[in-house]
Amino acid sequence: MTPEQAAWRDRARAFAHDRLAPLARQADEAGRFPIELVPEMGRAGFLGGPIAPALGGAGMDHRALALVYEELGYVDSSVRGFMAVHTGLVTLCLADHGRPDQQAEWLPRLARGEAIGCYALTEDEAGSDAAAMRTTARRDGDHYVLDGRKIWITNGGIADVALVFARDPSLPAERPHRQICAFVVPTDTPGLVRTPLPWRTLGHRAADHAVLTFDGCRVPASARLGAPGGGFRVAMGALDHGRLGVAAGAVGVGRACLDASVAFARQRRAFGSRIGDFGMIQQALADMYADIEAAALLVAHAAERKMAGAPSTRATATAKLFAVEAALRAADQAVLIHGGRGYGNDVAVERHWRDIKGLQIYEGTSHIQRLIIARDLLGPDTGASETPPPPEER
Repeated sequence: MTPEQAAWRDRARAFAHDRLAPLARQADEAGRFPIELVPEMGRAGFLGGPIAPALGGAGMDHRALALVYEELGYVDSSVRGFMAVHTGLVTLCLADHGRPDQQAEWLPRLARGEAIGCYALTEDEAGSDAAAMRTTARRDGDHYVLDGRKIWITNGGIADVALVFARDPSLPAERPHRQICAFVVPTDTPGLVRTPLPWRTLGHRAADHAVLTFDGCRVPASARLGAPGGGFRVAMGALDHGRLGVAAGAVGVGRACLDASVAFARQRRAFGSRIGDFGMIQQALADMYADIEAAALLVAHAAERKMAGAPSTRATATAKLFAVEAALRAADQAVLIHGGRGYGNDVAVERHWRDIKGLQIYEGTSHIQRLIIARDLLGPDTGASETPPPPEER
């Protein structure tokens, strides 16, 4: 990595150690997001990511951003998840698709941590199949009227602005995803009601998850983000950013589980020897190490493709798929290596095990990542019998 990237990594590592680590277990137990850290993250430059300094961002590159995610994920997946939504799904999406006036209104505040963003795509019956959403955006003069319900919205209860995706029934319906529009909606808009998620989650318990209900919520036509019917493209582009944050965070979780397991295997003794001297433990540690090293390289590859302006959807999906599955294996082995101690929240590996299951689902499940990769490899069905040309991405 470059000296600048290493400097961002070191800054994030110090923040995670000094500020996140003392709060992580308590926040998980209480189910409370440590919102007081958000302005600190803004001042540190983490939230602006690659946004240009003229718009309040830090101007870091995508590799540096991935390293920040990794260091936060090493300590606390709930805070890393907050940032992946706030920075990846919202801030970078506005940078990609927002008009100058939308960017000027929101990007500096989001980058400084003076405003918080959430991404309102998921519904009860529309998760991975985003085109199945039922929330509507009915045009009424120079306004749209939003009606519907969004669920599992990370940051939803604390956000100042939401990127909302809804179907405009006036647009041609031959291809359902072409009816989807995106909107930039302040969360104090009348007709938008936010309530906490009505159940306790397996992991990410310190994250803020909410239900957003839209009942006659009127927003000006100028709130639309991108072209009419272009919301699906906006959503998928944002998910590319978010998936890089998930993949990098998974590398952090994997490293944390490996480091904890190595330390425990050095000091825990059984049958007259430290358990690290037993072959089965050594095999588990070696596999964890190889997995996490490979995952880190896949994340770096995806980030560098973004930096180069090259197609990165397949690379990002590959990084998310492999890194999350690798971290899941690492967390599972870490709990087992710690034995009874790993089954309680006295050590962090128990929380990492619960949290990593969420990463296997968020921003597209592992099943969906496999579909993205395979479809990109195969290309469109042209009906031709001859061998198709190889995919462009390498």
